[in-house]
Amino acid sequence: MGGFFSKFKKKPKQIGCSVIVVAAGSASRMEGIEKILAPIGGIPAIAHTLSVFERCAAVKEIVVVTREDLLLEIGDICKDFSFSKVRKVLVGGKERIYSVQAGLQEVEDDAQLIAIHDGARPFLPDAVLQEVLTCAEKTGAAAPAVPLTDTIKRVANHVAVETVDRSTLFAVQTPQVFQGDLIRAAIQKAVEEEILLTDDCAAVERLGMQVTLTQGSRENMKLTTPFDLIVAQGIVEARERGEL
Repeated sequence: MGGFFSKFKKKPKQIGCSVIVVAAGSASRMEGIEKILAPIGGIPAIAHTLSVFERCAAVKEIVVVTREDLLLEIGDICKDFSFSKVRKVLVGGKERIYSVQAGLQEVEDDAQLIAIHDGARPFLPDAVLQEVLTCAEKTGAAAPAVPLTDTIKRVANHVAVETVDRSTLFAVQTPQVFQGDLIRAAIQKAVEEEILLTDDCAAVERLGMQVTLTQGSRENMKLTTPFDLIVAQGIVEARERGEL
């Protein structure tokens, strides 16, 4: 078993990363707002998302996976903002794992690292990206995470039955970054077994591999509800003032 997994731990000669941006969700909790296209500081959310990868020297290509009804609009945004690293915008699947699978089929076969990022996380800090790429290059699998700050209760029938020790709990963010062969094998196995995972780290963990957590950021929020757009606007304004 050790011989099989050992090839996933070999350190690449240098970072060369392909990025899959998953933006095929239904945005069911956004009350009719298309979060990927929603303007934040006058710029579509997806443009914020793509810009951090566009300017990262380690990123060699970007593949965007989205819904069919957003295909043309996202393609136009990529042209308008001159995202030269976006190699293709394609239609994803009904479930997230199928969208990831579609993206994996489009990135370069010899990609050393493959990063998978939520299209609805528009404020990934450059430092968070660099740290997770460096860690994945060394360990084979890494993801940024932040510790939970709220008290966590386990609930049954709307009644709190247990207070969970939050010191061991972290909220995992994206991009989740993996050695190419590893994530391809992990996603393929999950698809074959019809396991509809919502987290790419979980696919790798099912193979018995460990995922190293790096320092995430509160800025690296995911747009989920209309309230998040208010917070997002605040982040843009704080960055413009040099406060973030």
